[in-house]
Amino acid sequence: MKYQITEINKIINGNFLHENGSSTITQVCIDTRQISSANQSLFFCLVARNDGHQFIENAYQKGIRNFVVSTKIDTEKYPDANFILVDNTLHALQQLAIYHRQQFNIPVIGITGSNGKTIVKEWLYQLLSSDKHVVKSPKSYNSQIGVALSVLNMENEDEIAIFEAGISTVGEMENLQKMIQPTIGILTNIGSAHDAGFSSREEKVEEKLKLFKTCETLISNDDFSLVYGAVGKMIKENPTIKSVSFGVNVDSSIVIAFIKKSTTYSIYSIESSPYGSPFNFLSTKIKIPFTDDASIENCLHCITTLLWLGYSIETIQTKILSLRNLPMRLELKYGINNCTIIDDSYSADLHSLQIALDFLKQQDTNKKKTLIISEFEESGLPENVFIQKLQEFIVQYKFEKLIGVGKSFMRAIESLNGKVKEWYIFESTEKLLEQFSILKFENEFILLKGARKFEFEKITAQLIGQTHETVLEINLNALVNNLNVYRSFLKKDCGVIAMVKAFSYGSGNIEIASLLEKQHVSYLAVAYADEGVVLRKNGIQTPIMVMNPDAKDFDRMLEFNLEPEIYSLEILQKLISFSKVLNFGKVINIHLKLETGMNRLGFPVHDIDELISILQQNQQLKIETVFSHLAGSEDAQLDEFTNQQINTFNELSQKIIAAFKYPIKKHLLNSAGIFRFPNAQFDYVRLGIGLYGVDASNNFQEKLLPIGKLKTRIAQLKNVPKSATVGYSRKGIADKDMKIAVLAIGYADGYDRRFGNGVGEVLVAGQRAKIIGNICMDMCMIDVTHIDEIHEGDEVEIYGPTISIIQQAKKIGTIAYELLTHISVRVKRLYYLD
Repeated sequence: MKYQITEINKIINGNFLHENGSSTITQVCIDTRQISSANQSLFFCLVARNDGHQFIENAYQKGIRNFVVSTKIDTEKYPDANFILVDNTLHALQQLAIYHRQQFNIPVIGITGSNGKTIVKEWLYQLLSSDKHVVKSPKSYNSQIGVALSVLNMENEDEIAIFEAGISTVGEMENLQKMIQPTIGILTNIGSAHDAGFSSREEKVEEKLKLFKTCETLISNDDFSLVYGAVGKMIKENPTIKSVSFGVNVDSSIVIAFIKKSTTYSIYSIESSPYGSPFNFLSTKIKIPFTDDASIENCLHCITTLLWLGYSIETIQTKILSLRNLPMRLELKYGINNCTIIDDSYSADLHSLQIALDFLKQQDTNKKKTLIISEFEESGLPENVFIQKLQEFIVQYKFEKLIGVGKSFMRAIESLNGKVKEWYIFESTEKLLEQFSILKFENEFILLKGARKFEFEKITAQLIGQTHETVLEINLNALVNNLNVYRSFLKKDCGVIAMVKAFSYGSGNIEIASLLEKQHVSYLAVAYADEGVVLRKNGIQTPIMVMNPDAKDFDRMLEFNLEPEIYSLEILQKLISFSKVLNFGKVINIHLKLETGMNRLGFPVHDIDELISILQQNQQLKIETVFSHLAGSEDAQLDEFTNQQINTFNELSQKIIAAFKYPIKKHLLNSAGIFRFPNAQFDYVRLGIGLYGVDASNNFQEKLLPIGKLKTRIAQLKNVPKSATVGYSRKGIADKDMKIAVLAIGYADGYDRRFGNGVGEVLVAGQRAKIIGNICMDMCMIDVTHIDEIHEGDEVEIYGPTISIIQQAKKIGTIAYELLTHISVRVKRLYYLD
């Protein structure tokens, strides 16, 4: 995009609060953490869970000089900036996207559905980008904001656009349709996702179909009766739309039939329908490089789309065989020699590169930054433009080491000289791997960004080295979702204290804390000083509260600016003695915990007067907060007791606050209390297990997303005859001839022994399977007699989207907290961001 700021003012029906001359705008920005080319950026102050107006000063300091706001601003503080005032900044952003879309007369593919939107979009991009210049939605940018940002990426050289649209309730599709204005529509399928936002599946499909109301063509799968009926109704009401479908029915545009499936591919026959198909070809076999139903369906959407775009069966077959199940996300991994890897090795375009770079920027690290990148030949970007942008990124993001792969780099060696301290150029991935040892990766933060054809996953495998088969995947998007769910229940001025104790409930402390810091939580809370020291050493600047301080650690807490919880007169006196011995005049921030009924840590009622007196005499200690802990906030049967606790806390805390002349803040509620006792939110709330996807009260569980998926693989398959035993102590007895799978997970990984002998169950090949025999230290066994398509090496879900950790915990009489925190540190954590 390229507009003058005066043009944009007219497009979005704004009024200048302050005009400081003409500015050329080439991109928009909504997040101060993702600013690049600040002098040509327009910052939209969106009012959502975080009010963008709060970050104007930060954006200005980073070089932004053009703003769209919805409230009057003291523009004298920003004398050389342009400010456009509108009624609603989101609507203004969308209006700009609508206008921008109207400037293009190219095929635009709009994709919606419950599942498969992103993979179909990415596969179509891969299939088409070798022939055409394609613009697409970055990652899963399919929301009211994401679609606007995606459409604004359209440039004059683009020949085709692919955008996805996602909705969660009625009324959301109208704005998305206006921005995308697709000429070709793809409806993937209709499933359970976001069912809560609709009265029925029928209502949901009707809402999704609104995306296609001005389409020329609509592509869908006739095998879903709900889709078949809804599409048929729409075509009848809008006869100008051409329906192009696939399915097993002979009246589908493309009739498909299953022929054969192996361990790595499937073969289908496809032929044009004799009943009015837009195509005209005889029955043809096509090989699909997938065996699971979801991937096959996604692939058939791509095949149908390519046929509609005029590609031959022969060309499609060649292209389809290059497809792979790709990770539709950034993945943060740990590698050899203390290296950390951001793996984004499946796409190659400047928009996705910018997202990956922004993710890198959010990782506070003292490690050397390394970029491993391939040429972007298939993106259609001119070589000189690509090299110029790469030079800018190297400087802007302070890379110290560059490894380039591809002929473009071979031709551009001279221009890269002096831009980076250390650089290597290889003609191909194979050449790089041959010379891998000379690259000497050690203590580096490595971003891999490569086009599909360069197979950078081979480099990733070398960087990671030998790994344990059991992995805990952490979905950082889900964490942000859960944080925002709770924030939506808070009053405007109530802050969040995020609990990252116990290795962030098993999820990994540094990565979680880093993300929470970027989400502007007020405090982080750890159990012990050691945990806080680790966070400080890894660049975390957010205030940190230590919930279980030990007097021997006071010196380290002071050194690393950690704030102790003080819960008794004894530990208070120890802190006072320490501060007097130190005698350096610095104020020490503390947090007072009061006993209100939990009968754990905390000052009892009879100590409050003495506590106040001591603190008034020791002004080197400053009370930051006063707090307590609810014993049963999740249980409605304990509400009377909880309200007693709230009243007691109010009485005691107010007595303390009244005794001091400086402001003191209060907090009481935990995760369950946030939902159930809004009257007790006070200044902060403490968000713990809810942040990680578990609602202890079970009132709002459907709003939360599990952030972790514990998975392993099948190490071996074997047949066990009837009456034979399985595992230690011969506890597992085969009541029939049985097929079992040995899994690479045991109690040393944190998989509880109580799950043995049929109590626990896992998910493999889309089916549930029960544990047989005792859980061993490093392994366990499952009964897979009922599963036909199963292979050694197959992935197995232990806890995750299907195998609920909450339900599994109930089976063994415990809580999800215990299962999460018991996942061993030897289980590799893999972090990803969609």
